[in-house]
Amino acid sequence: MEPTVREKAEYHEITTLRMNRHFVTPDWSVRQKLALACRILAADGHDSGLAGQLTARGKEPGTYYMLQFGLGLEEITANNLLLVDDDLNVLEGEGMPNPSNRFHLWIYRAKPEVRSIVHTHAPYVSALSMIGVPLAVAHMDTSLFHDDCAWLPEWPGTPIGDEEGRIISEAIGDKGSILLAHHGQLAACSTIEEATVRGIFIERAARIQLMAMGAGTIQQVDPALAQEAHDYRLKERAIAATFFYYARRVLRDDPSVTDEAA
Repeated sequence: MEPTVREKAEYHEITTLRMNRHFVTPDWSVRQKLALACRILAADGHDSGLAGQLTARGKEPGTYYMLQFGLGLEEITANNLLLVDDDLNVLEGEGMPNPSNRFHLWIYRAKPEVRSIVHTHAPYVSALSMIGVPLAVAHMDTSLFHDDCAWLPEWPGTPIGDEEGRIISEAIGDKGSILLAHHGQLAACSTIEEATVRGIFIERAARIQLMAMGAGTIQQVDPALAQEAHDYRLKERAIAATFFYYARRVLRDDPSVTDEAA
């Protein structure tokens, strides 16, 4: 019997339907997901002292969840996050937000569809950012960045002021990620899950790019195939399932991460 042969578009449709049916994830709150994101990225080697920030929009317009300045990624729980206003004044929680979070506010204002921002100084991303080379997308595992990762070639300085926020918010444009020269990476997405997954995979992308550059010349891939892979890798349920996989690893070590204050 001859096997059934279908157009590839039909297989994409079937895959999406099956993902929607089978990929079930917990109904975590914003606080819980943001805390899990911090722990996931810490476990992936993104910690850099107190550098880097993860934020998410709050329920009310002009409010944002973010980390207490002074805590590392591996110390974050759902109940020690801060809720701040659009000028970094604390509305809920104790302590101060990282003053560098000010540039996040510029991105949120410029991109109303963005619900979460993940910014880290992971080692391989940082190394790539130092040599004046943008991210090269030439592998299936990094295809989620195809035509979807901006490049800021000049470092505007420590982003605690408004000028740095303006520069970075303009540089990212309509892309979901950006490589920041002499700095690190940033993902600005509609979900915490996607911003976190982008953070994980851009570090992997930078690592294998540096390895490839040391071994030879990176070969380009067909842009149409790269776009197809980009769309496949960023299917909403696939991203949620990937986040849940990394979250399970975190929760096996510390189930208290998602505990919220009464």
